[in-house]
Amino acid sequence: MITDFKDVMSKRTDDELIQIVTIDKNKYQPLAIEAAEEEIKKRNIDTTKIEQVKVDLTTKITEQEEFEATKVSSSTRFINFIIDTIVWFIIVAILTNPINTKSPIQMLFGYFLFFACYIGYYVFMETKYQKTIGKFITKTKVVNKNGTKPKVGDVLRRTFCRLIPFDRISFLFTATGFHDRLSDTTIIKDVN
Repeated sequence: MITDFKDVMSKRTDDELIQIVTIDKNKYQPLAIEAAEEEIKKRNIDTTKIEQVKVDLTTKITEQEEFEATKVSSSTRFINFIIDTIVWFIIVAILTNPINTKSPIQMLFGYFLFFACYIGYYVFMETKYQKTIGKFITKTKVVNKNGTKPKVGDVLRRTFCRLIPFDRISFLFTATGFHDRLSDTTIIKDVN
């Protein structure tokens, strides 16, 4: 068994080994820890490097935990969805009201407006403000998985992924929906 751990640990990076013997020590079997320590000695990794990597990893883990704590619940997301759907329907109603639905060409134009308003609403609001009207009301915003403002491409991908069938109910089964997972974005509380 120790031979297996030695082989596994020999394939780990220096930083991974340091993480195993310091921060994640309680997540590994004693034989695995022993093999990681032996590999560190074998590589002659300096103790100052070990301390620096430990500090960096601890900071990174703390930042990730803080970021995870700002993510919003499925119920808040559902409220955003309801509000944004109402706003979107109001915009569509205003823009399509003058259209004569008896004419096939105008009816087709109405469908185009319906779709364009949907895409335009989300892309404009989330690109410019990181928020839709629903997110303004619930004090939330869209960010990339690393917490930064999403680029236009991210928002476009996010918006088109909303059109995936069952995207709206995907939040019932996981913490993130399809449109979050596929665009590497999420919704967090807006502390500003």
